[in-house]
Amino acid sequence: MASRLDSLVAEIRACRLCLEHPLGKPLPHEPHPVVHVGRQARILVIGQAPGTRVHLSGKPFTDRSGDRLRDWMGVTFDEFYDRSKIAIMPMGFCFPGQDAKGGDLPPRRECAPHWHERLLAELPHIELTLLIGQYAQGRYLGDGAKRTLTETVAAWANYSPSAIPLPHPSWRNTSWLRKNPWFERDILPVLRQRIRDLIG
Repeated sequence: MASRLDSLVAEIRACRLCLEHPLGKPLPHEPHPVVHVGRQARILVIGQAPGTRVHLSGKPFTDRSGDRLRDWMGVTFDEFYDRSKIAIMPMGFCFPGQDAKGGDLPPRRECAPHWHERLLAELPHIELTLLIGQYAQGRYLGDGAKRTLTETVAAWANYSPSAIPLPHPSWRNTSWLRKNPWFERDILPVLRQRIRDLIG
């Protein structure tokens, strides 16, 4: 018999809200919702939305961004995809398409309001949430978020130990990392130790 979480994940994977009841323009392709969760997980990664590679693979962070994120977290590939340790829930479950310049569009607005609360209710053991990028930070930090992503990430200690805001691990953000060396120097050691304490 399927658990409530299994049933909910099946509902999410069959979701067509962005085509049938879109908030704005419909999704420009067939939906392929991506979510990776387990009820025993103690760490939750709230990302932005799948990119083109993840859209094809159906597995979150199977791209260069994922390589960088796993390095930031100090986890192996197998640890990252162990649902009993780490849950992954994006702000938008489907690849949103690209803009005229070839960049990814923002996460679909239908997903988080419709699915997140129900999904979080089935993840009772989460002790640390990684808020990746401004969309996740805006929703889950609310008025606690600062004026810019850089300021929010720099204020990480305000949200720890239950949450840590991170920049997106996209390789397009390499220049941001060069301009903000404090991120790798000050935050990553704390992040890695916190994760190791939780997953063993």
